[in-house]
Amino acid sequence: MRISAALILAVLCVGGAAAEPAKTLFGGKPGPAASLAPAPFGSHARGCLAGAAKLPETGPSWQAMRLERNRNWGHPDLVAFVERLGAAAQQLGWEGIFVGDLSQPRGGPMTSGHSSHQIGLDADIWLRPGMARELSFRERSEISSFIVTTPDHRSVNERWTTEHMALIQAAAEDGAVARIFVHAAIKERMCRHAGENRAWLGKVRPWWGHNAHFHVRLACPAGAAACEDQAPPPPGDGCDETLAWWFSDEALNPKPGPAPKPKPKPPLTLADLPAECATVLEAE
Repeated sequence: MRISAALILAVLCVGGAAAEPAKTLFGGKPGPAASLAPAPFGSHARGCLAGAAKLPETGPSWQAMRLERNRNWGHPDLVAFVERLGAAAQQLGWEGIFVGDLSQPRGGPMTSGHSSHQIGLDADIWLRPGMARELSFRERSEISSFIVTTPDHRSVNERWTTEHMALIQAAAEDGAVARIFVHAAIKERMCRHAGENRAWLGKVRPWWGHNAHFHVRLACPAGAAACEDQAPPPPGDGCDETLAWWFSDEALNPKPGPAPKPKPKPPLTLADLPAECATVLEAE
């Protein structure tokens, strides 16, 4: 039986760093595995990225934020999507978009903040319209997005606009997009105002948080055999009893869990990731 070089390297690397959290290994890499062709390995929450492309800090229709995190990297398809979405925002009357986290230079588990964003196919887009002037490094670290929901989490607030809805619709109608995560109150407002053209709404899914940004997830690129797609959303527009649950007392006012609290899951290690991730980690 022929053993792949990736598997051999994985065994060697795991043997030397079995106990070290993968987020430390991948978070410590300042640049991409540029010697490898672009390829996502594994799933959005358990994988890595070879040959990542860097989203420029400033483009014709976007500005990358929180540059100190070094998370403006992604599969080339993701960078191309951000470019398309920024252009769509300008057509709607915005100056452009503010882009939050994409992925680390080699993907993998992040040192903080996300369990997904590991294979270069996830992007956080702020719900604050972009600015005409170029922001400084410091401003990109200090400026925050806009919260567009009310404190009781039941509705959108006065910051929500028809342009927000049109931008999320433009993202959902992009053929590369598999899912979009938004606050339940945003989904509810979109369900009420979508009109007859509702097919795109099925991609927009409610999730906790996501009231100052929306999270776009691309499908695995064609030919990416080692990339694992999330299961597709259920049929329909998602404006049914599933959405209603998010406004129930169970969702809005959860009761404390039983004591003692369960132990937190240990962080992922390199051994928990696809074998190819060892090659990604060690590549030039």
